Amino acid sequence: MKITALIVTLILLSMSSLVLAGQVDINTADAETISAELNGIGLAKAKAIVEYREKHGPFRSADDLTLVKGIGEKTVERIRADVQVSTAKKK
Repeated sequence: MKITALIVTLILLSMSSLVLAGQVDINTADAETISAELNGIGLAKAKAIVEYREKHGPFRSADDLTLVKGIGEKTVERIRADVQVSTAKKK
């Protein structure tokens, strides 16, 4: 009985990792990638992130996402672990 419970638990844990988002570089990713990889960021907010980046240059940290209209501190805290920030050059 214990082995069956352990196997079921392991299967459920492995399945839950399939629905988790992955890390994404907010300085290089397109809107579709950002919305697919960051939980709670839909396509509209992802497009706003890309537009902000194109207008103002690369983000320096995940905290800079609060400069994008519609993204607050709570959202940034929720997605922080999945946000990468490259040192992309400003165009």
